[in-house]
Amino acid sequence: MIPSSTPIRVVVADDSPTSRELLVALLEDDPQVAVVAQASNGAEAVDAVATHRPDVVTMDIVMPVMNGYDATREIMTRTPTPILIVSGHRDVREASVSMEALGAGAVMLLPKLAGPTADRFEMDARRFVSSVKAMADVSVVRRHGSRKTPRRVAAAGPRSHVRAEVLAIGTSTGGPAALAAVLSELPADFPAPILVVQHMADKFVASMARWLDDQSGVTVKVAEAGERLVGGVMYVAPPDRHLKVSAGRTVALSDSPPVGQFRPSASPLFQSVGEVYGPSALGIIMTGMGSDGVDGLRALRELGGYIMAQDEASCVVFGMPRRAIESGVVHEVVPVGEIAARMLALAGRSATGEV
Repeated sequence: MIPSSTPIRVVVADDSPTSRELLVALLEDDPQVAVVAQASNGAEAVDAVATHRPDVVTMDIVMPVMNGYDATREIMTRTPTPILIVSGHRDVREASVSMEALGAGAVMLLPKLAGPTADRFEMDARRFVSSVKAMADVSVVRRHGSRKTPRRVAAAGPRSHVRAEVLAIGTSTGGPAALAAVLSELPADFPAPILVVQHMADKFVASMARWLDDQSGVTVKVAEAGERLVGGVMYVAPPDRHLKVSAGRTVALSDSPPVGQFRPSASPLFQSVGEVYGPSALGIIMTGMGSDGVDGLRALRELGGYIMAQDEASCVVFGMPRRAIESGVVHEVVPVGEIAARMLALAGRSATGEV
């Protein structure tokens, strides 16, 4: 962890002088942050990171010479550093490349700030600065989940057999890449529906669903109210709506207040699948900051559901899984590389397709 007396050192990469100057001004207005270098293209960003070894990089996507995706890939190969993608989301292609940058190792994705006269400017500016500061303590050393047998958590008392009819996943920072790793190993005929709450800036939810769909054997889509849950489909919570399951096993969306600071929150999802499916529900908590989802997992466990958490070594941020494990609700802790196999086994289907 960076000592509180040491400024967080940041490299800002953006080809627009106006945008770059705005980001630099916002960051340098905070006494806990120091901008150590600026870059007008991806190649300059790669060199600046190698030279200055910053704590955080803010990275534009559309830049000359080298774009943000290629720069992210180079940095994560040569000098792994927490990277926050700041994307203009000007078209589908830019949104897709932004998602690819997350897949290449970037930690977070935020939309570009509007000008100082915009209605939400102050709120968005605070979010940008706080996100940069939060990224400074993120570990981005590339680690791969081991192929060991999943570690059991004795206090939770795992059942000898589970037959999951629905899977609910909650994740945040580092989630898109972790979800892509899991989905890439699932077959199109995966027998159960999957529901996901991923904390993501509203503008990028649809793009994330399209990107995950490209990585996956199952179909990935943004959830729509009233649609019936079917196997082989992952339903992603839409912007600013809680995702739940109705008694009729259809998608339910809610405008009820945020849980903590989140809407969608993972807790309403976990609780609702427990209420509808009981012992046939599987809850999975994956990489992310904070403690969102823990209360919902507790309710799911009390209703007979089975709980799995991503392990520390394969998480970008171990906050959400750690809090769930410490609360005593988790049945097993699994490396990200083993989650798909466990999902298949718990849904009653082996990796070879046998039921």
